Amino acid sequence: MFRDALLLVVPISLVSLLAGCGQEVSVPATVRPAMVVQPVPSSQSMDSYPGEVRARFEPELAFRIPGKVSKRWVEEGERVKANQPLAELDAQDVRLQLDATRAQVAAAEANLQMVRSERDRYKTLMERQMVSKSQYDNAENLYRAGDARLRQLKAEFTVADNQTGYAVLRASQDGVIAKRLVEVGQVVAAGQTVFTLAADGEREVSISLPEQNYGRFKIGDPVSVELWTQREQRFPGRIRELSPAADPRSRTFAARIAFAGGKVPAELGQSARVFIAAEHNVPLSVPLSALTAENGVTYVWRLQGDNTLKRTPVQVGAYGEESVPVLSGLQASDWVVAAGVHVLHDGEQVRPVDRSNRAVKLAAKE
Repeated sequence: MFRDALLLVVPISLVSLLAGCGQEVSVPATVRPAMVVQPVPSSQSMDSYPGEVRARFEPELAFRIPGKVSKRWVEEGERVKANQPLAELDAQDVRLQLDATRAQVAAAEANLQMVRSERDRYKTLMERQMVSKSQYDNAENLYRAGDARLRQLKAEFTVADNQTGYAVLRASQDGVIAKRLVEVGQVVAAGQTVFTLAADGEREVSISLPEQNYGRFKIGDPVSVELWTQREQRFPGRIRELSPAADPRSRTFAARIAFAGGKVPAELGQSARVFIAAEHNVPLSVPLSALTAENGVTYVWRLQGDNTLKRTPVQVGAYGEESVPVLSGLQASDWVVAAGVHVLHDGEQVRPVDRSNRAVKLAAKE
């Protein structure tokens, strides 16, 4: 009897043990995290144009007289001060001309002294009625002609003296030599550009606008500027100058962009990019990783107010490197899953987080 009772107790114990194990296995399902983002304006919202940082004032320096360059004291990119000598012409010819004019002035002074004495003598004789009035008038005219001739030669001497000084080209103001166009031994004409000076002070960005878009730009339009060395920041600016004629080679129109804010850390020659608002309606865009497709239909996983997912069909535009424009199906206030979309299903509840793994709270909709 004891054996039969033992056989009966053992199955009952096993059943109780199995029942207890079944209750421990029942674990609530975990809510998986999902990285979500909001649609942003597509990059098509801004037209961008490459440019170069230039000085606000860039005078072209030239000799005022022709001649052969005998000396050059500065190189391209060198900083100069106002009135600093930059280059010099062979001034032998202008010095000879100055000497010749000086000699003519001396001869004219001697002649004037002689005709003055002659006029004074004739004046005394006329007062004594020893010469006629016409003879005195002739002496007076010779004196006036001699005096006028001396003034003329003195003016010519001043011009020759100035030209001697013009043989040395000097900087008009503080700045940097942006371009050098001559070498020692080169013969230059009067007014031929020798150096381009980038004056100290304001900095601007020079860009070229395409012919087909030129008509929609005007002076004063707001823009933003991105410097190559500070790509994380954009500086406000405005269109200050528009060329009225296209470049004959590139068929583009030159434009100058002035910075609208305070001092900008822009150096001469730096690369820059100018962003100008597009004139057409701009679509929203989402990351490429947010898209999935099934049976030829493209859709995203949109987060609803109760943190559940809804498969939302969308119409997209041309694919970019990292994002794609969404032409219809989404609003700017929506949140969409940006990663792992191939393992999700409709109605699934998730825990939304941003790219920094911080919890995202959806704004309550009215």
